[in-house]
Amino acid sequence: MNGFTLGFDNASGGVLHLPEKVRVTLLALGDVGSTLLTGLRLMGGDVISSIGICDVRPGAAQRWEFELNQIQSPDGAAMPPVDIIQPEQVFDGDVFLFCASRMVPDTSVTGGDVLGTVPETPSVLHRIMVPVGVTGTVEWLAEAGSYNITQPIARLRTADGAVQELTMVQKWPVRVGRPYKKKFPPETPLQTGQRVIDTMFPIAKGGTAAVPGPFGSGKTVVQHQLAKWSDVDIVVYIGCGERGNEMTDVLREFPELTDPRTGESLMKRTVLIANTSDMPVAAREASVYTGITIAEYFRDMGYDVAVIADSTSRWAEALREMSGRLEEMPGEEGYPAYLASRLAQFYERAGIVQCVGSEARTGSLTAVGAVSPPGGDLSEPVAQATMRIVKVFWSLDASLAYRRHFPAINWLNSYSLYLDAVTPWYDEHMGADFIRNRNRAMHLLQEENELNEIVQLVGKDSLSAKDQITLETAKMIREDFLQQNAFMDVDAYSSFDRQMRLLALILHYEDLCRDAIDKGAALPALYAIPARERLGWAKYAAAEEYAANYEQVYAEMDSQIADLVKKAGEDV
Repeated sequence: MNGFTLGFDNASGGVLHLPEKVRVTLLALGDVGSTLLTGLRLMGGDVISSIGICDVRPGAAQRWEFELNQIQSPDGAAMPPVDIIQPEQVFDGDVFLFCASRMVPDTSVTGGDVLGTVPETPSVLHRIMVPVGVTGTVEWLAEAGSYNITQPIARLRTADGAVQELTMVQKWPVRVGRPYKKKFPPETPLQTGQRVIDTMFPIAKGGTAAVPGPFGSGKTVVQHQLAKWSDVDIVVYIGCGERGNEMTDVLREFPELTDPRTGESLMKRTVLIANTSDMPVAAREASVYTGITIAEYFRDMGYDVAVIADSTSRWAEALREMSGRLEEMPGEEGYPAYLASRLAQFYERAGIVQCVGSEARTGSLTAVGAVSPPGGDLSEPVAQATMRIVKVFWSLDASLAYRRHFPAINWLNSYSLYLDAVTPWYDEHMGADFIRNRNRAMHLLQEENELNEIVQLVGKDSLSAKDQITLETAKMIREDFLQQNAFMDVDAYSSFDRQMRLLALILHYEDLCRDAIDKGAALPALYAIPARERLGWAKYAAAEEYAANYEQVYAEMDSQIADLVKKAGEDV
C-alpha cells in the first residue's frame, strides 16, 4: 500500500492536499461510514480515483452504491465512481478505512415495555411489562434466574430523580379498562371449530357476542366449545354464579383435552374465574370485572384473548340485589337503572388494539356472554340491553336441544353483524365461493321454513319436485352440516377448509339433483344413490383423510346420478 500524508493548509482555505489520486476502500460502513463516504466522494475525481465499499449487512453496500452514484458536484466537476468490492479486496486500494458506529442502547422505558419473559406454561410466555403510567431510565435489571413475584427485578430512575423498584406484580382497578394506543375495526374471523358459528354467524377477533337461551338449551355447552376450540392464545372463563358441578366439569375436562393449536393441554392456556352460586353477591359482581381485567392484561402482552362469561344474567341479578340493599331507585323488573350502561362498559372493553409501549404490539380481546332469561323470554331487561350492545346473536332453541341437535343455535333467529367486515378475509383465504355458498345455504333454510307451513297443510307429496329437493337439501344442511357431535373427536372441531368442502359437497348434490330432474330422473332414485349415504357420513371422515374422501364422494355422485339420467333417457 502506498504511503502518503493528509493535511490541511490554512493559507489555501483548508483545502485537503494529496500527492496523487488514490483508490480508497471502506469496510463496515454503518452510519458513521456513510457520512465519511459522502465526504470523500465530494472531494472530487482530482483527488480520489475510485471508492470501493464493503458492508457486512446484506444489501447495504448495494444501497450505498446506488445512492452515492446519484450525487453530483455543485460545480459539475467529475466525481470518483463508487463500486462494491468483496471482503478479500478491502486491502487492494491505496487507502483502507474501517468505519464502525457504536450505538449506545436506549435504556429509557415506558408503561407496557417488556423487561423480560417467564415461561408460565408450555403454551404461554408471560411477558413482564413496565406498569402502565411508569416512565424512567433502567438503572438495574435482574439477571436471568428464579425470583418470586415480590422480589425486585428492575430499578428505574424517573424524570424527577426518584428511584422506583419494579416487581412482577401489577395492580389495576378492575372496573377501569386498561389503556391502549389505538383500536382497530375487527376484520378477522375467530375460528371456533363450530360450523354453525364459523360459516353461518361468524364472530370477529375483538368482537362481542351473546348466547341467550332458556334453561336446558345448551348455553354452557356452547361456551365450553368456544373455550376449548377458539383460535386464541388465552381463554378466560368466568363462571359467574355458576353451579358448582359445572365448574367441576371444566376442571376435569380441560386438562384432558388437547389444544389443536399447540398440542398441549387446554388447561395450559386457560384462566378460570370460579364464582359459584353459593358465594356472596359482591364477589359475583366483581368476578366479571376481574376476568376481563386479566384478559386485558394478557391482551397488552400482544396475545389474542377470549373472555367467556357464564352468565351475565346472574351477574345482573347480583347488581339488582346490591342496588336494593343500597336503596337505589329500581328500574324495570327491579334491576338498577344503570344496568344497560354497566353491560355496555363490560362489552366495550373488547376489541383489537395497538398495545401501549415502545414496541409495536397488537392484541385482541373477544367477549362472549351467556344470557339466561327466565323462561327464555328475550324481552326481559338483561337480554334486551345485551342485544343493543353486541354484534353477534346466537339464539339457542330449547326445541333443538330436546331433539339432540347441538349446537342448538337457531339459524332463523340468529344473526352476525360482522359478516360484511370479515367477508374480504374469507374471499382472500377461502375463495369467493365460500360466502356465496353460505348465503345460498341460508336461503335454502329460510325456504324450508316457508315450505314446512305448506307441508303441514297439504303434505309433502303435493309439492313440486324442485321444492322437495329444497326440503331435502335443507335437511342435509341441518343434519349433516350444522349439527355436530361434541363427544366425537373428529366432529367436535371442524377447520375452515373442512367446512368449506363439506358445504360445497352438499350444494353440489343439490345442483346435480335439479339438473337430473330436468332430464327426467326420479326423485326416489336420486335420494337412494349410495353416494347420498356416504355424504351423510362425510363429516366423520378422519382429519388426514377428509379431503380425499370428499373428492371421492364428488366423483361417485357425478357418476351415479349420470347413470340415473342416462337410464331415464333410455326409458323414455
